[in-house]
Amino acid sequence: MTIKVLNIVGARPNFMKVAPVYAEMKRRPNDFEPMIVHTGQHYDAAMSDSFFEDLGMPKPDVYLGVGSASHAVQTARIMIEFEPVVIREKPDWVLVVGDVNSTIACALVCSKLGIKVAHVEAGLRSRDRAMPEEINRILTDSISDLLLTTSQDADENLEQEGIRGDRVKFVGNVMIDSLLEHLKIAETSTMREYLGVEAGRYGVLTLHRPSNVDDREVFAGILEALLSIGEKLPIIFPVHPRTLGKIEEFGFAERIAASNIRLIEPLGYIDFMRLYSGAKLVLTDSGGLQEETTVLGIPCLTLRHNTERPVTIELGTNVLVGTEPEKIKEAARKILDRSEHRFEVTIPPLWDGKAAARICDELNRFGK
Repeated sequence: MTIKVLNIVGARPNFMKVAPVYAEMKRRPNDFEPMIVHTGQHYDAAMSDSFFEDLGMPKPDVYLGVGSASHAVQTARIMIEFEPVVIREKPDWVLVVGDVNSTIACALVCSKLGIKVAHVEAGLRSRDRAMPEEINRILTDSISDLLLTTSQDADENLEQEGIRGDRVKFVGNVMIDSLLEHLKIAETSTMREYLGVEAGRYGVLTLHRPSNVDDREVFAGILEALLSIGEKLPIIFPVHPRTLGKIEEFGFAERIAASNIRLIEPLGYIDFMRLYSGAKLVLTDSGGLQEETTVLGIPCLTLRHNTERPVTIELGTNVLVGTEPEKIKEAARKILDRSEHRFEVTIPPLWDGKAAARICDELNRFGK
């Protein structure tokens, strides 16, 4: 008997985590009957389609189309739209990834209906409950039946919360499966040539968290540091639409236009990988880039006061710099003073491109 699994995607970071798991399930037709459910939490037709294409994923079996809204409204909409899908499809498992609203909403629906939930990237903690993602992580872990962790510190976090035993399995980082699988493909991208940049001679910036871009004073401080770094190194900034709106609202557009910071449209998975994999320096407030840059040995400055991925600091290239301009500039200066394009790092255990296989092994072991 095959195990029927609904794989949930909602936001773009989810795609890179679900794609290897879905592909592995399709390679095991005697064991799994996988489906993809796209909640539509983040949906831009061009961007979503390009990510699915880049990752070799088929069109979703189910598209809920919930769209953007406040956290409460969006979470409620996902639950309302997802519940009939679960009742109709009668899955054995629902697999959720990461920490977005789709993650907790779908897990909660399943918990009420008695459907087993597997959480990929379980146990990550920033210790900052002001982050909506932190609440999503804690709640999802508390109601999941199988907790699949990326690092050993995640196992320790769960144990401290009283979640232990056979429910917790250290399987490694499935996002790195996608990274390693697509690195060669990314070499065919002409994005660097299109932008006129050479490997090791530019920086890449991503910035989207409300705590950084919604507060004018915080954003202005980060921008001050970026303008200073830009005097020494051109910075390519694929700008999130919401962040672009704040740049215009706060009156920062002219200063950026006159600087060495280059705003470009958001990129698809392959083009963005080609871009950041050649960077001298990456500055970000996202989670996934902390991991990807660690595996590639690219210096990463995380523009946050905490991280749910401390292993990237302990073993990798990640430096937590917060939002103070002087601290950001000083950390960047140390990197720019080095001649090396990439650093030698210790890659965290089980970040080896085989996490999806281990995830499927665990689901198979647990069975229906």
